[in-house]
Amino acid sequence: MDTRHIHISDYNYPLPDERIAKFPLAERDHSKLLVYRHGEVSEDTFMNLPSYLPEGALMVFNNTKVIQARLHFRKETGALIEVFLLEPAQPTDYELMFQTQGQCAWLCMVGNLKKWKEGTLRRTIDVKGRAVTITATRGHQVGTSHWVDFGWDAADVSFAEILETMGELPIPPYLNRETQESDKTTYQTVYSKIKGSVAAPTAGLHFTERVLQALDAHGIDREELTLHVGAGTFKPVKSEEIADHEMHTEYVSVKRSTIEKIIRHDCQAIAVGTTSVRTLESLYYMGLKAAADPEMSEAGLHVGQWEPYDIAEGERLDTKSALQALLQWMVRHDLDVLHSSTQIIIAPGYDYKIVSKLVTNFHQPQSTLLLLVSAFVNGDWRRIYDYALAHDFRFLSYGDSSLLIP
Repeated sequence: MDTRHIHISDYNYPLPDERIAKFPLAERDHSKLLVYRHGEVSEDTFMNLPSYLPEGALMVFNNTKVIQARLHFRKETGALIEVFLLEPAQPTDYELMFQTQGQCAWLCMVGNLKKWKEGTLRRTIDVKGRAVTITATRGHQVGTSHWVDFGWDAADVSFAEILETMGELPIPPYLNRETQESDKTTYQTVYSKIKGSVAAPTAGLHFTERVLQALDAHGIDREELTLHVGAGTFKPVKSEEIADHEMHTEYVSVKRSTIEKIIRHDCQAIAVGTTSVRTLESLYYMGLKAAADPEMSEAGLHVGQWEPYDIAEGERLDTKSALQALLQWMVRHDLDVLHSSTQIIIAPGYDYKIVSKLVTNFHQPQSTLLLLVSAFVNGDWRRIYDYALAHDFRFLSYGDSSLLIP
């Protein structure tokens, strides 16, 4: 099938507002679990997930942590300006960014932009008992976002401390409510570690220490990688055909030991969430690039949106060979951790290379995430969603989840 000519209107379904979970359940692992196995649909409680998985399988989690990315400034005129951090600009490395002291720059979305034509915004906050003044100066436009320079008058205060004090957690827009104190806990996975996302990898929100221990007891091998979820994950597909939809770039980091472990598991993994899927599947295409050019730079391994569909049959490798080429490339460049980026779009017509089973929530109508699910279940997404709608499943970020075994 020609993936580019898919009509997004074919991936629509009725989602009444009352089916969107506004808050999570008090106990995460008591959420409902839809189980799709080889075309058969049933339901259970998330706590029982391990019993559906084969002993000895590899399960891969995205350990990204959501940052308090919404910053509010008030102009002297009284106008409220929201600055939403999208990705680090200076320095570009996430880890260095949060340690930065005194100044930094981000690419941002700006709310109420027309009221901030020029000038510097200021806000004074209390950081550990001392007054610190933060400034924001708008720079040039980069695509649909804006370069914003931040400065603050306390050389020993890190940008991470500033966000902890003045930032707000950016819960999804479709919740139609203000961020609450409880979201700081409930909108993070229990295994979140690496700061950088502006949206949670929501399939992971159902896991508790109890479930993780049950997975261990069941002989499931657990592994983590990092994909920082961008605001583009909520970007609706507005074009009629998906050929005209531009996927957002997201930044990934994967340890060499993780790739070695995937190879040991016959290049098969159970992915927790669509972000883990995009990272795992991107590794194959990065491996093809590494095989073709061992001198390729880290940035050069970036996976473009349509690359998986444009590679000639003769240029493809089996999955193991591609991952081994990526490993050899990392050894050659003396890297223990791969830092790169992906723009991959996974839609019907895509051939999955690594992900064999998927834990995921229920996604918005006409979204790229629904396309990914449809590709995974060979087009059978509607039966899954009809069942969920008919059986009181809760939808989207704080909703229930599914285990998909095609």
